[in-house]
Amino acid sequence: MSSDVESVGVDVVAQALSRGDRIVDVREPFEYAGGHIPGAEHIPMHVVPLRIDEFTPDAPVYVVCASGNRSWQVASFLGRHGIRAFNVTGGMVAWQAVGNPVTLGATP
Repeated sequence: MSSDVESVGVDVVAQALSRGDRIVDVREPFEYAGGHIPGAEHIPMHVVPLRIDEFTPDAPVYVVCASGNRSWQVASFLGRHGIRAFNVTGGMVAWQAVGNPVTLGATP
């Protein structure tokens, strides 16, 4: 992984969540339904390029997946398009490991 992507820990994401910052979960639908960060928007990785116009450069976005690999790739892609995107280090594995809450179910 290159240094062009800023990675943050789940503690930073918890603060971002409390501020109402945008969190995007890029996992597959079955993964998202199995447990996601409360309030996280679901946009599967392969769909992000099709929805690039929904991201704005003036608002940070925190990108999460299961472990941090897919989210790093998406954060890098968004960064190349002028979006201030942060990779969530350790992904949902790290989020749940410290006892943070999860929401079950698919996108409404």
